[in-house]
Amino acid sequence: MHRRRTAIALTAALAAAPLLSACGGPAHAGSAAVVGGQRITVSQLESRVNEVRAAQRAAATDDAQYQQAVAQTSSLTRDTVHSLVLDRVLDRAARNAGVSVSRSEVEQMRSSLEQQAGGAKGLQSAWLQQYGVAPRRLDDSLRTEVEAQKLAAALGADMSTAEGKTVFWKAMTEASKELHVGLNPRYGAWDVQKSSRVDVPTPWVKEVTAAATQRTA
Repeated sequence: MHRRRTAIALTAALAAAPLLSACGGPAHAGSAAVVGGQRITVSQLESRVNEVRAAQRAAATDDAQYQQAVAQTSSLTRDTVHSLVLDRVLDRAARNAGVSVSRSEVEQMRSSLEQQAGGAKGLQSAWLQQYGVAPRRLDDSLRTEVEAQKLAAALGADMSTAEGKTVFWKAMTEASKELHVGLNPRYGAWDVQKSSRVDVPTPWVKEVTAAATQRTA
């Protein structure tokens, strides 16, 4: 999903690599996920997804273009769950390494990227189209960029090498273990052995669908 170089290269690894979790316990009722005992509610998740859809609608010139954008981001809900959880894991890993991010550092990155994108609107459009980030969440996304870079630097991890990636993801793994990530089965599960998000069987969905079909037949 992430294709930019330099600042984006590290977050590309974050987005593409699976979340490593030591414990994929069940999420609490009404939660999309639970990370470190803190809930990410379904309503919070839906709100984030709706922000992106609204931004896509506003950016589209007609309904056909909007539908195309929706089709291209068909996994938006699950991708958003992944991002919300991964951000918290990254925060813990950064804290463990003594890393913090200042407002000025985020502003500096934004200014640099706006120059590359031809202005603020260009950057917002690029982030929406390429990464599914609503304009109002752009600074949050850039903060993650900065935090990931600083964590790698603190760890002495060169993310252009296999060794560096191993060091970085070891720190993320340790953070995941501490946080005991649990995901609502509706959005999949964290497979510790495969180190990736996996779909889980939801037979109750099929049963309800079949029952509804029989009633309407």
